[in-house]
Amino acid sequence: YGVLSRGLISGHFTRDRALAPGDFRGMSPRFQGGNLDRNLDLVDALRKVADEKGVTVAQTAIAWVLSRGEDIVPLVGARSRERLGEALGALQVALTPADLAAIEAAVPAGAAAGDRYPAAQMAHLDSEH
Repeated sequence: YGVLSRGLISGHFTRDRALAPGDFRGMSPRFQGGNLDRNLDLVDALRKVADEKGVTVAQTAIAWVLSRGEDIVPLVGARSRERLGEALGALQVALTPADLAAIEAAVPAGAAAGDRYPAAQMAHLDSEH
């Protein structure tokens, strides 16, 4: 289960961040225009829940995925030791039923704006049918 959506849900991505040439996110619909604004609004809502717990947005997202069941494994990529340490800190985050409800209200299922990949790539994702 991919968690941080290429850094979008990490809490470290900002509206004014310039992407390097060739960065995949520059082609991703979730990182473009109004989609990016909508998605960062969702991150801001999640940040309120994280701040109340005294943890980071990334830790909150990872802890939520961990709460989904023993058969769900959060997949997290870390580009630095600092981010790896932050991700591992999610193992210490205990989410109450009220926390889970607040997270799901802040970022409802299906609320992300834009597809994960450009249309040409999306067409190949389910090519077995």
